[in-house]
Amino acid sequence: MLTVDQRERIRRSYYVDGWSIRRIAREGHWDRRTIRKALRDAGPPRYTLRELRTRPVLAPYVAQIDAWLGADLASPPKQRHTARRIFERLVAEYGFKGGESTIRQYVREHRPTPRPAFIPLAYEPGEDAQCDFGEGWIVLGGRQVLAQILCLRLCYSKMPFVMAFPHQKQEAFLEGMQRAFQFFGGVPARVWYDRLTQAVKRSMVGQRPQEREAFVAFRSHYLFEAVFCNAGEAHEKGLIENLVGYMRRHFLVPLPAVDSFDELNTQLTVRCLAEAERRLRGEQETIGEMWEKERVLLRPLPPRSFPCCRMLPVKPNRLSLVTFETNRYSVPVEHTLHTLFLRAYVDKVEISDGIALIAMHQRSYAREQDVLDLWHYLPLLKERPGALDHAKPFKEWSRPEAFDRYLEALRRRLPPRTATLRFL
Repeated sequence: MLTVDQRERIRRSYYVDGWSIRRIAREGHWDRRTIRKALRDAGPPRYTLRELRTRPVLAPYVAQIDAWLGADLASPPKQRHTARRIFERLVAEYGFKGGESTIRQYVREHRPTPRPAFIPLAYEPGEDAQCDFGEGWIVLGGRQVLAQILCLRLCYSKMPFVMAFPHQKQEAFLEGMQRAFQFFGGVPARVWYDRLTQAVKRSMVGQRPQEREAFVAFRSHYLFEAVFCNAGEAHEKGLIENLVGYMRRHFLVPLPAVDSFDELNTQLTVRCLAEAERRLRGEQETIGEMWEKERVLLRPLPPRSFPCCRMLPVKPNRLSLVTFETNRYSVPVEHTLHTLFLRAYVDKVEISDGIALIAMHQRSYAREQDVLDLWHYLPLLKERPGALDHAKPFKEWSRPEAFDRYLEALRRRLPPRTATLRFL
């Protein structure tokens, strides 16, 4: 079975380098049927949650370490604390019980450094884009909430795209990039990132990060190259860093009041299109004029979209509910106790039996909620009509008042069981 890396290599050789299937089979020692299968499908996404690490052992000593590092700025460069020296002092003076590697990692991430100088950069049209997440406060349904906003910018024309989400999970990351490519009308050859956990599974100094399989499959589908900046080197993608701040100051002031993320994203798209009229300092043409030149050099979009979701097997309980992120979603009662497959998109949850879609719900971001569809329980209610009045799916079903009046009329002239069955 091909790995996602092998699948990407095949697709890039065929679509980008122009190799024939025969040459790919000869060079890679793959069967031609395997190659054709890889060309038809970039591969399904899979995602593994990654827990944020805490530092319970180091936390009591952080202030002292920061004080030493800050004082070092006034000392000669060759007589400043090394991570080893900080570790020795913590053990001797404060009884530190942790490991030296813990200190080395913290010092590497937090040591103050002088402000460096940078080199002006120039980009070719269609070649590069930069991507990152930002945050911004909005008023959603009357409540002030912190929105997570994916930003992507073409490096040549500086044309921006921003899209708001309730979170920064991988499905939002992939959905945002896909919508950006659709907005731009094509795909750049390279996209620059931080070492985002949505894209990177493991990162080691001096080595290329190990990418998550879902992200590799996404790249293989759209055939672009990912470039990951060095840790702590935000200037390597300064265009997107500037866009994050610009977006927050100009697109989200005053705080937009909306009823849904769809409404907010419609407003953000309008603001992005309006940026085409701007002419940046040092440029002879507007962003829109440069975008028109760049758009024709972007790689064409594939004929179908990529499934930007998390997939996992689920098994309903005896209440015909499957659990995802503490919430429970209903499925038709005939599928109870069968193994099913759940796809979690940003805005919806789909459940299939491996062949056909059997249930679809709006995704809930509350906790410990039951998301029910009355139609999933109709066969069981017909067998047990006496349970209708107390059935939670029926109680939570949003229905016109005419339905209740009809049920009352049936019960006035028919026996209770017969009336309920007639209603169902």
